Amino acid sequence: MTERSDEVENGAGAQAPVVVRQALEVDAPAMDRFVLSAEHGTFFHLSGWTRAVVEEFQHRDRSLVALRGDEVVGVLPLTECSGLLGGRALISNAYAVYGGPAGVDREVEVALVRAAEELAVAEGVGRLELRCQRDLDLGFERLDLHATFIRELPAQVEDVLKRMPKKARADARKARKSHGLTLTEGRWYVGDLVRLFHANKQALGSPALPGSFFARLLANFPDHSTVHLTKHEGEPVMAVMSFLFRDQVVAYYSGSAADADRRCKASGFTYMALQEWSVRAGYRLFDFGRSRKGSGAFAFKARQGFEAEDLHYQIRLVRDKALPSLNPSNPKTLVLQRGWRSLPAGVARRLSTTASRYLP
Repeated sequence: MTERSDEVENGAGAQAPVVVRQALEVDAPAMDRFVLSAEHGTFFHLSGWTRAVVEEFQHRDRSLVALRGDEVVGVLPLTECSGLLGGRALISNAYAVYGGPAGVDREVEVALVRAAEELAVAEGVGRLELRCQRDLDLGFERLDLHATFIRELPAQVEDVLKRMPKKARADARKARKSHGLTLTEGRWYVGDLVRLFHANKQALGSPALPGSFFARLLANFPDHSTVHLTKHEGEPVMAVMSFLFRDQVVAYYSGSAADADRRCKASGFTYMALQEWSVRAGYRLFDFGRSRKGSGAFAFKARQGFEAEDLHYQIRLVRDKALPSLNPSNPKTLVLQRGWRSLPAGVARRLSTTASRYLP
């Protein structure tokens, strides 16, 4: 790849040029230090995420780093993913809800994007996909399907329940007092999470991620990941894997028993109790994660008192002629969903290992 250099000036005169190049393994510690301090850095910009994806799904790490002299001034996590029919895409970041460039200023971020665009064209991939939280106005196509839900946590634990909308508050209180639900924390609950996650995905008609991927994430982030389990009368009814990033708790993967919400309001209780845990642990923000607009998950999060924020996914079509459409919003996927639901659970789990590689 050709290095990209852009002169950046400030009031004190010319600075060293910004050089964008392919990130190397030895760059990872410095890049992660930058992400942890960068205004627009996210958990999914960390090298451990890309490493887990590459190791699990055999994709290719094409991440870029921007340097001014020896100083890291920007990063763009980038994964080259293979498609089911042989196509390829550059995605920032694969299997993640956030991505795109994180730099000290817009000039650095644009330099990272243009270098990625040059790479996409040179490699002849189908598309370059940037899963940005912000609207960077890059002139690319836009995929306006999703929103995220993030809000500040209260200072006091008791205020988590108090600020919930009336109906959600009543359900959570009933789950705790009448149904006796309890929330416990432990990375060893990952097996419960995987089992419940797989069952939920099959009910939705979608392949699930392999259990080994969850194990890789826990191994790559020993101090920045955890699993919570909700029990009803000793039975696991819901589990959530969260990532701990700076002052945020990112509630990311979840799974629940088929009738847990009808029987004991498990979802409302779990996320209320997880916010309480976050307050006790000293975190400031709770990231409820991405949901597709118009979906049941989107409506549920709104009913919990969270406000939706549009996500600004931007796509540079290279060889592809249209935006990716393999998602639940496309009516053409209904046949696939019905077929997946009808599979025996064991068969669905085995097939998921293969299918998930092509659904980044």
